[in-house]
Amino acid sequence: MSRATDIVILAAGRGTRMRSAKPKVLHPLGGRPMVEHVLAAANALPDARSIVVSGHAAEQLEQALAGRAVAFARQAEQRGTADAVAAALPQLREQSVVLVLYGDVPLISAATLARLLATVNTEQLGLLTVELADPTGYGRIIRDCDGAVAAIVEQKDASPAELAVSEVNTGVLAICSEQLAALLPQIDCDNAQREYYLTDLIGLAVAAGIAIAVTQPDRPSEVEGVNDREQLARLERVYQSRQATALMAAGATLADPARYDQRGSVTVGEDVFIDANVLFEGDNRLGNNVTIGANCHLIDATIGDDVVIKSHTIIEQSQIGRGAVVGPFARLRPGTVLASDTKIGNFVETKKAVLGRGSKINHLSYVGDAVLGEQVNVGAGTITCNYDGVNKHQTVIGDGAFIGSNSALVAPVTVGAGATVGAGSTISRSVEPDNLALTRAKQTVIKGWKKPTKG
Repeated sequence: MSRATDIVILAAGRGTRMRSAKPKVLHPLGGRPMVEHVLAAANALPDARSIVVSGHAAEQLEQALAGRAVAFARQAEQRGTADAVAAALPQLREQSVVLVLYGDVPLISAATLARLLATVNTEQLGLLTVELADPTGYGRIIRDCDGAVAAIVEQKDASPAELAVSEVNTGVLAICSEQLAALLPQIDCDNAQREYYLTDLIGLAVAAGIAIAVTQPDRPSEVEGVNDREQLARLERVYQSRQATALMAAGATLADPARYDQRGSVTVGEDVFIDANVLFEGDNRLGNNVTIGANCHLIDATIGDDVVIKSHTIIEQSQIGRGAVVGPFARLRPGTVLASDTKIGNFVETKKAVLGRGSKINHLSYVGDAVLGEQVNVGAGTITCNYDGVNKHQTVIGDGAFIGSNSALVAPVTVGAGATVGAGSTISRSVEPDNLALTRAKQTVIKGWKKPTKG
């Protein structure tokens, strides 16, 4: 059926069981608000636009989604799902297909929605149902003697026989806009909750001679909603399991898929190994033969081939070249760029540091706002003093330079190629290539010195 699709996403409820000041749909799953997952599935559909129905804390929700391709409708008072859909009616296009989704059902897939939309025409609407072993809390799908859907009965209004039905309503449906506009005003609030149920639309459609075409999702978790933090945690693990499965299919070995977390995107080459408790955020890209140790945290990182990242390392907005070794217990802050065959050791922190091929900072050092050439060796306890209390300044170290342990390089300063800085030095003036710079105090030895004793 060749019609544009108007997607109405219901997100007006407060979610009292979340016990939170922010709207339920803004609670994160996989590192982004639940409603954004729904929008992502909606945006994957052709010729579709989304309308989010806000209500409780509407300003907060609308601000969170500002800048996205979405319109908003306000439900002034939360009086049920049919009332929420009615709030979006003025924004619907003529002769569109209206798809109703829920901001707290975050794992719905675009493939399932596409199948549902394909069932809709002027003679039938599409309804998404699911079979559950325990249907408690869901509206039951009631069928007639011919097996056709006749109505949906909410649990609080259901008879014992109806409660025994295992096929339930997910709330997701698709219908032609003109049919929706005709049927929606006929829904009343004559029920236990005194609310306007969108589910009543099914009985009205049947009475009007509109058939109900049923579609089911590939997995029940697609249509599982979130009402409290326990359910959110359960869906988080479902989501993470999906990400882990996709990553393994792409060529990565996960030491323990149950202890893997991804809050963003990860692309991998072949033969990648990821140990337990690794967390990815943002956009991460891993080359071939990358090894990531346990308890690492990568944020917007680009990792080249044959890189080894040892345990307990944090890498943020940094680029790591081929064959580099990083960690353990290293922290690479934004702007770090490591060329091939470099090494960052334990308890090293870098920030806006560029290291040339083969350069090493092995341990216990801070190097910030610095450019290091090739084959530079930075000893333990070295710091670049890049901040004067107001401005940041740069340190430049030439190819083959050697910086002795426990040195302080007071920026702006340049250490020339092949130069050596003696251990324990504070360097505040530039060092010419191939020179040795020392700033040590003369050592004093007192012979025969006696230690103090207690009186």
